[in-house]
Amino acid sequence: MKWYIAAFLLTVLTSSQGILTTLSQSNGKYKYDYATVPFLAEVFKLIISSVFLWRECKKLPPPKMTTDWKTVRLFPIPSVIYLIHNNVQFATLMYLDTSTYQIMGNLKIVTTGILFRLFLKKKLSNLQWMAIILLAVGTTMSQVQGCGEASCDSLFSAPIQGYMLGVLSACLSALAGVYTEFLMKQNNDSLYWQNVQLYTFGAILNMARLVVDDFRAGYEKGPWWQRLFNGYSVTTWMVVLNLGSTGLLVSWLMKYADNIVKVYSTSMAMLLTMVLSVFLFSFKPTLQLFLGIIICMMSLHMYFAPPSMLVGLPPTVRSDPDSLVIVSDDHKAES
Repeated sequence: MKWYIAAFLLTVLTSSQGILTTLSQSNGKYKYDYATVPFLAEVFKLIISSVFLWRECKKLPPPKMTTDWKTVRLFPIPSVIYLIHNNVQFATLMYLDTSTYQIMGNLKIVTTGILFRLFLKKKLSNLQWMAIILLAVGTTMSQVQGCGEASCDSLFSAPIQGYMLGVLSACLSALAGVYTEFLMKQNNDSLYWQNVQLYTFGAILNMARLVVDDFRAGYEKGPWWQRLFNGYSVTTWMVVLNLGSTGLLVSWLMKYADNIVKVYSTSMAMLLTMVLSVFLFSFKPTLQLFLGIIICMMSLHMYFAPPSMLVGLPPTVRSDPDSLVIVSDDHKAES
């Protein structure tokens, strides 16, 4: 599968994720325990990866699988980072309103580029850096509701702790992605074997979260496994499948493409979600949304287009063989 096909599928799935989650609500509330969704998504990814790994093992030559503990012990780290990131997100929302939080979240586009350069030693051209910054500007502009409104004033009136936590959240999100790419590309192991390791630890940590939530609630609703599927509908299962399929595509991109492709896919998905919301939820489009889409499309072209398409280089001049003057050795000696 080509990387741009995987990126397109990731954009579609990510954009539909928010829509499906909204549709899974009943009267603005969840009838199911939303914490069970990531756990079931991890289990889904683990099952799919295990089946594909089993199919690979039946072929010759068998897939490469590193079982050294020094390598295996690195795979829980992304799940731990994401767990910390989720807690930081909740803490950030204590200081920032939702719109400010969403705008601050666009910092992860720039932080991903910085960590991509520092930790993976991937060099980006000046045009590519400009494209990444334009992408952050475009996504931010699309989320601003209007100039001169009270909602815009709130962007600069939050406590300093909120901005610091917002920056930390962006750094953690970028770090988790960059570290996952490092894991996937550190050797030539089978993608499915690497996925099995990632999602095993991911399922364990998500299960631990459910246990902790039960302990904090004093087991009022009983243990988590007794209410695992309570309130689930067809739409809820679609949310689980969507989240799981998105994770599988992200791991493929981490193995065969890079974090920047993932960032562009998720950013374009956000814009696509806004456009679809116009038809599904009577969302009123704004001038900022249209300008943001234009800027993001310019950024997409700047980053992935060949330099020859971006810079107006003059065409190569071909010499006419008949017009060439042959200089003899006598002329060379005289000069």
